[in-house]
Amino acid sequence: METSASARLEDADARESRATARLTVDVDAIVANWRTVVSQVPPEVRAAGVLKSDAYGCGARLVLPALAEAGCRDFFVALIDEGLAVRDLLPSGGRLFVLSGPPAGVEEAMMATGLIPSLNSVQQLQAWAAAGRRRGTPAPAAWHVDTGMTRLGLDLPELAAAACDPELLTWAPPLLLMSHLACADEPAHPQNAAQAEAFRHARTLLPEVEASLGNSAGTFLGPTFQGDLVRPGAALYGINPTPGRPSPVRPVVRLEARILQVRQIDTPRWVGYGASIRLPAGRRIATVGVGYADGYPRAAGNQGVGVLAGIRVPVIGRVSMDLITLDVSAVPEHEARPGAMIDLLGADYTVDELAAVAGTIGYEILTRLGPRCPRRVGSLPAALPGSGSSA
Repeated sequence: METSASARLEDADARESRATARLTVDVDAIVANWRTVVSQVPPEVRAAGVLKSDAYGCGARLVLPALAEAGCRDFFVALIDEGLAVRDLLPSGGRLFVLSGPPAGVEEAMMATGLIPSLNSVQQLQAWAAAGRRRGTPAPAAWHVDTGMTRLGLDLPELAAAACDPELLTWAPPLLLMSHLACADEPAHPQNAAQAEAFRHARTLLPEVEASLGNSAGTFLGPTFQGDLVRPGAALYGINPTPGRPSPVRPVVRLEARILQVRQIDTPRWVGYGASIRLPAGRRIATVGVGYADGYPRAAGNQGVGVLAGIRVPVIGRVSMDLITLDVSAVPEHEARPGAMIDLLGADYTVDELAAVAGTIGYEILTRLGPRCPRRVGSLPAALPGSGSSA
């Protein structure tokens, strides 16, 4: 009997039924967003799928097969272990790139996995070529050139020297020349044009090699900022790649939190840690079971918004580890009841909107959503009129 009860506790449906929150991932929306990216590039340009940080928190093992079925053949992760976790799902002819490249000493082990590194320094390039020579087999790789991010990558003089080095070209032949835009989400920023020109020069050093420059926002800047292969990440997961304009992509996650208690305020009361807000009599406050331990940003206290019965309800007081309080006074009492679910993210209140009030970016919102919220695959409901954001 004890074993049977334990099994029920482990059942996925049972876990969702007792959880205080749930996260729905709309995989069809991710595919639709990939196709939107594809529509922005010429027919000869391909679009990859970036799967780093477990597909921005959406589940890389869910996303990769869906994108592969839609026609995607190139995928990018940040770390070797992220690649190992999904390499068995690669379609025929698929390629899986690791953006951080191989740490020193693991080159030959990485070669055995079939993962393709992005080589980000002269040292990585030399070590990769030496490992290929020891194995007696050339090991193709992406060569990363820094065009202005000043983060990872060969500088242009280093690339010029490498492009003339027969040892490197033989044992670590470049199958992709890539760089990364620093300011693509600010179309008028002069850094964009400067990086595009630097990348144009880099391509003349390896003219026969496929090139990749455009990230999500860069893809929407046009062909000058794309290359032969674009690498959308944020846009796939519903983050607006065109800030300041209506988003061309669909939201893909819905975070719902269960109402645990509703309190009627009969006399003026302070709410939450630090007594940061005092409410007058006549308000109703709902407490829901999500907090910063689940990835909901603490900075959204007194600023965030939930949606209940189609009505936006403000977060009241500070966000605590496990709980948030919201003012549901505008919602009919039969809707604002214990057990009802309030949307904290979704089509009616997007990751970009929450990020804006929390002083961060949608990337951080998505990738911090924690495992305490059971995940499920499903379709997001259509947004209410006037909802959404151009943030």
